[in-house]
Amino acid sequence: MAPPSVTFCPSFDLACLKSLRFRDTTLELHKRCLQYVHNLCEKSSNPAAHATTENTHKKKPIMADIPTPSTTQPEAATKPVADAAAAPGEAAGAEGEGAAGPSKKALKKAEAKAKKEAEKAKRAAEHQAKQAAAKAAAGNTEDLAKENYGAATRQTKVSAERVNLKDVNESHLGKTVKVRGWIQNSRMQGAKMAFIELREERNWAIQGVVAASPEGKPVSKQMVKWIGGLTLESFVLIEGKLEKPLEPVKSVRVSNYELHMTKCYCVAPGPEALGMGLVAAGKPVMNFDDEDAGADVAVEEARKGVEATSIDNVPSASMATHLSNPAMHKRAPVQQAIADVRMATRKLFAEYLDSKSFNQFEPPCLIGAASEGGSNVFGMTYFDKQAYLAQSPQFYKQFEIAGGRKRVYCIGPVFRAENSNTPRHMTEFTGLDLEMEIEDDYVEVREMLEQVLLYVFRGLATRCADQIALIRTVYPSEDFLLPEPGKEVRLTFAEGQALLRAEGPEEYRNVSDDEDMSTPQEKALGALIRQKYKTDFYVLDKFPEGARPFYAMEDPENPKVTNAFDFFMRSQEILSGGQRIHLPALLEARIRKKGVDPKSPGIKEYVDVFRSAGVPPHGGGGIGLDRVVAWYLNLPSVHLASYYPRTPKRLMP
Repeated sequence: MAPPSVTFCPSFDLACLKSLRFRDTTLELHKRCLQYVHNLCEKSSNPAAHATTENTHKKKPIMADIPTPSTTQPEAATKPVADAAAAPGEAAGAEGEGAAGPSKKALKKAEAKAKKEAEKAKRAAEHQAKQAAAKAAAGNTEDLAKENYGAATRQTKVSAERVNLKDVNESHLGKTVKVRGWIQNSRMQGAKMAFIELREERNWAIQGVVAASPEGKPVSKQMVKWIGGLTLESFVLIEGKLEKPLEPVKSVRVSNYELHMTKCYCVAPGPEALGMGLVAAGKPVMNFDDEDAGADVAVEEARKGVEATSIDNVPSASMATHLSNPAMHKRAPVQQAIADVRMATRKLFAEYLDSKSFNQFEPPCLIGAASEGGSNVFGMTYFDKQAYLAQSPQFYKQFEIAGGRKRVYCIGPVFRAENSNTPRHMTEFTGLDLEMEIEDDYVEVREMLEQVLLYVFRGLATRCADQIALIRTVYPSEDFLLPEPGKEVRLTFAEGQALLRAEGPEEYRNVSDDEDMSTPQEKALGALIRQKYKTDFYVLDKFPEGARPFYAMEDPENPKVTNAFDFFMRSQEILSGGQRIHLPALLEARIRKKGVDPKSPGIKEYVDVFRSAGVPPHGGGGIGLDRVVAWYLNLPSVHLASYYPRTPKRLMP
């Protein structure tokens, strides 16, 4: 059956092509469109031959006999439309063509335009096909390096030699090694290369480079992208070859080497956002919001010294922020250096005393009565009775001497229920305590304490030189001045007050020899001694009787003063010590003189020890470890020298 006739449109070159969208962009449809245009041209040149066909069929839209791709049969697809005719009267279109139809020029124009549109559609189809093929190919590309990176599992194994960054040297060049650490910085360099900075403890860091291999193994583009996307402070396991960089990498401590990575596994990912970044954690703390404003002039002086060290726009964090983010606080190189100095101080203290035949012992922290009769103790329920945290190991050191030991020392926590929010105080600190038998004079005790501290100070200067240098980049300080051997500075309390009256500030011209010193007095005296004797370490001896506890032995030649002393560093007290009363009758009388009942709980048991057996003369002292570290380094607050400072406002973490 012949296809129905169509209405011929003389303006086919515009209207019909606009309606024809070539949805099926296959080559076959393009051919059929060109054939259709050719047939129309033939009809326009001989309209009479098709008049009968036109009168016997209903008119249809111009595209009626162009079959759609979904309904076209193979035979119909190539069959020319030969019987379509156009009415002469209708052939006169909008363009004003005559009854004979469009001109040859118009037909050629229409044919050329149709060809142009067909070519354009073909090119678009080919472009889309290429894009689809490329996308499919990319999606199906195998990651040849997928075994060399990702989250670490129990099955993850890296067989290369394990190397600590601090030990990297020329012998490792060109070797494949295994390292572990935190990502402290990272950046992508295009799609095929990334750089990271890998850090171990104590600020040992190295630059790592990862670049995609042309063959996709051992490093693929996917691996580079994954490494570049790891969050900061993620802990990773890396295998790579140690090489020399083109020039030293100034941003890391291991600057003369770099690690060309071939494997990377994330052992523990970092968070999306850090509570405190490493840069902020490494800046000087200048906001001690856990302390009372203006509690001590010392903190203000220290703050002025560190303000100039800020070299970028990252703000420093407050002390509260540091303590609320303990992981990042402790990852800061300066804080690790302070911790190193702290532990070295403990070791040096024990090392010297061990060499002097001292025996270490362990006093209890829980006691059944307020130690030393004081009121500044923490009470707690202990089953069906009241217990307390030890305010001092004082009594137990003396019990060791009573038990037959000649020399003892202990290192442990001390608790003080003092609501003091200053840079000098904490409610829990670490005490370095010693007690020893006196053979001739209490001066033996004073000199032993002097020598152990001088040993500590000189040892820190040599053993912790690197840490001290690092700390000074954040908290600037002058060298800690020590007296020459044999020229230690020892003043009596009265001599110190006399120096204040003679050369100190005007407000101290009338200080008394019978009253204890205030903190401002101590600082003023320390400044005078540093200027006069060129030392930051000195002793004040013979404190007035009213300024010392009941167990302090009075000077037999002057009962107004005691055989008791304080040691100072940078104008601040770090030690109290002296000779103890070892005779029970004298001890009980002294207790009564201080207004304390010798029969009260805790005090009675203390006196009974001296009644139970003869106890030789003895003395000792207690040193605050946190203060020694803080003042030696000239830190703005003792809280920076503590691992987890406890204050009236801080009990967690």
